This record gives sequence, structure tokens and C-alpha cells, in this order.
Amino acid sequence: MRAIALFRWLAILVAFAAALALLASAPGYRFGLWHFRTGISLVRWSGYLGIAGTVLALVGLIVPRLRGDGPRVLVVAFVAAVTVAGITGYWAQRAWSVPRIHDISTDTENPPQLAATLPLRAGAENTAVYGGPKLAAAQLQGYPDIKPLEVAMPPQAAFQRAQQAAREMGWQIVAADPAGGRLEATDTTAWFGFRDDIVVRIAAAGSGSRVDVRSVSRVGRSDIGTNARRIRGFLDRLGA
Repeated sequence: MRAIALFRWLAILVAFAAALALLASAPGYRFGLWHFRTGISLVRWSGYLGIAGTVLALVGLIVPRLRGDGPRVLVVAFVAAVTVAGITGYWAQRAWSVPRIHDISTDTENPPQLAATLPLRAGAENTAVYGGPKLAAAQLQGYPDIKPLEVAMPPQAAFQRAQQAAREMGWQIVAADPAGGRLEATDTTAWFGFRDDIVVRIAAAGSGSRVDVRSVSRVGRSDIGTNARRIRGFLDRLGA
């Protein structure tokens, strides 16, 4: 009976540890308790613990002797562990499915340059200097759909629409230059609160305008597709 009780407690503790590691990963970074890489490591370990907790709780539920008269606690442990394993597994799948880059631009030959947001990047691990042909090739392979947008409106009207779209997406606008057709902003990711910087460049193109966007992460080698999704969302709003 003691061994059975220990097994049940092990399943509960592993599931609880998985949930705690995941829930603490981002707040710890946001409050400056540890480096963001520590937070990411906690996410990774929460995934491992989630898988282990799922297996332990499942075994406990399947084997009658281990289940005992009160399987409710094992059900709770199973739900918690499988939820953590599912969340971290989804994030891992996203990370593996995209190139390990963090600088995305609709124009890879002449990418828009950050200017107003550069002081905000002081001390950032990632430079704002574009990575050149190697980065452009990786982006083309991973995100072939990221291209400039041409809209049937003059640059000034397109700029006003771009400002509106940026606000709708919750970006913090840092600089707006209607005459120069440049908009710079910062966006914050939902979980870890990573800050990414965006520059929008609008130029006349025939009777309409061409819109280019570049989004650059301040930290992390890979953005797991965040910058590309951000650009897609912005251009979709602008095009609509």
C-alpha cells in the first residue's frame, strides 16, 4: 500500500511540477528574476515533465490496484500533465516548422531600416543590421509568401491606413513620418513579453502605393514565426 501511495503522489508531483514550470517561465522573465533563456528552458522542461506526468497518471488510471478507490486525484494529474504536454508540444512543432531566424522583411534586397526604434534596442542581443543574402534565402524558403503589398491608393492615404492598422494590432507607435512614408513601432508578444520592432515604408508605385514592412526581434535566435505572422496580419488589414 505504501508503494501504491508513493506512485500516486509521484504522478501528482510530476504533473504539478510541469504546470508550475510552465506558469513560472514567462512571469519570471518579465519580472527580471531570470534570463529569457532560463524561461525557455523552463518551458522545455515543463514539456518533458508533462509527458512523464501524463504517462504516470495514465498508468495509475489503467491499473486497478494503482487507481484505488479514489481515482479523482489521478484524473486531475492526468488533465494537468496532458494540457502542459499539449501546449509545449504545439510550441515545439511551431519552432521546428520554421527557419531559425528573427528578422523578416517584405523587401530582402533593400530592407527598410530601423531608425527611431534603435535607441530602444540598446543592449539588445540581436542587432538591427540586416543579415544579407543568407537571411534572405532562409526567409524565402520558410516564408515565400512574405512580399510587398501594392494598394490602389496614394501614399498619404496608404500611410493613414497603415497607422490605423498598426493601432488596431496594438502596436506602440514610436515614430510617424507621413511625408517620408515611414512608420516605426514596437509590438510585445503575449506570453514572454518579448519586444519586437517594426518599420513600415510606403512609396508611390504607379497610380497607387507599395508597402514594405520589416519586423525584427530584440532577443532570441528564432522567433518561431512571430514576425512573419505579424507582417501577414498587418498587410491583411491594410489590403482589406
